[in-house]
Amino acid sequence: MKRVALVMGTRPEAIKFAPVIRLLQRDPRFEPAVISTGQHREMLHETLAAFGLSVDHDMAVMRERQTLSGTTARILESLDTYLPEQRPDAVLVHGDTATTLAGALAAFHHRIPVVHVEAGLRSGTLSSPFPEEGNRRLVARVADLHLAPTWGNRDHLLKEGVPARDIVVTGNTVIDALQWGARHAADWGRPELEDLEQESRRVILASAHRRDAWPQLSDIARAWRRLADRGDARVVIPLHRNPAVREAILPVVAGHPDITVTDPLPYLSFCRLLDRADMIISDSSGAQEEGPALGTPTLVLADVTERVETIETGAARLVGKTTEGIVEAAASLLDDSAAYTAMARAVNPYGDGYAAERTVGALAHYFGLGPAPSLFAPESSLVTGHFPAGVAQLAG
Repeated sequence: MKRVALVMGTRPEAIKFAPVIRLLQRDPRFEPAVISTGQHREMLHETLAAFGLSVDHDMAVMRERQTLSGTTARILESLDTYLPEQRPDAVLVHGDTATTLAGALAAFHHRIPVVHVEAGLRSGTLSSPFPEEGNRRLVARVADLHLAPTWGNRDHLLKEGVPARDIVVTGNTVIDALQWGARHAADWGRPELEDLEQESRRVILASAHRRDAWPQLSDIARAWRRLADRGDARVVIPLHRNPAVREAILPVVAGHPDITVTDPLPYLSFCRLLDRADMIISDSSGAQEEGPALGTPTLVLADVTERVETIETGAARLVGKTTEGIVEAAASLLDDSAAYTAMARAVNPYGDGYAAERTVGALAHYFGLGPAPSLFAPESSLVTGHFPAGVAQLAG
């Protein structure tokens, strides 16, 4: 039996790791340990609990208005104690957060194999998104096994000199999580959203929180307000808890009758909101994957993206961060049913609900415990109705 540590710190990491953890716990070949750095402590614990999971070790590194360097240093220091004591056979990290970078570097320092889940994403611009693009490039230099969501991600890694034998195309586990969450969503989680089922206007799910968007957050919020001014749309904003984000957005949108601001939702409630939304306007990486999976047109608050597949298929559109650009793009979809339908029916390139199975299969193959898994084929991910076929068997 191989001991594997899954190191995570943020809610998106918990969401995307949850289907993998569930399968590892059922697999007699593995003994998984869930390690929380505490980067987004409450949201991470809450999200794992929705999947019936819990943390095995909590490092609690969170500090008020923490800096990137401070957070990374505290995670490294904590893992420097944990890893020699527990000595896992592999460390799994996900994506591109401070936790991802620190987890990979700490494992590398202790000569423990690093498995990078959601590997190979590249925007091509080191400063966008910041610091994620830098983090993911650095992790690729020390990872032993690269689990790429798409064939395009694989190509990026090959161009950077990663051997093909070390890359497995799995699809993205966020689709596994979303399909599971959509089946288990019970309520809205917030009283201010209870009337959404009866809402006759189009519902726009809006969010922004990335550091590279901070200078433009007020402009983004003004765009949301102008869309709400139309009278034919209701804007719902699950507002990030970061004080810098709240201080920029709240003064602009507060008090508008057609804007609903809520605290971040429990994951299952968020899945329900994703399914209810008619449009998504966000800088969230997850939204760029979840929107296309649900057939929901998605406007990305960026000029470049590492998730180019949805731009190429037409399921998402880059709209920048200016007020005028956002309003123009959203209005074109609200006013043109043909344009809206074209985006809603575009191909979902990110998953078929079996990415977690491929992830566990790749891990087993790495250790010589099983055959190489079949690779993800995006052709199997055409949107049919509001949910794609091929739901992973994750429910207990």
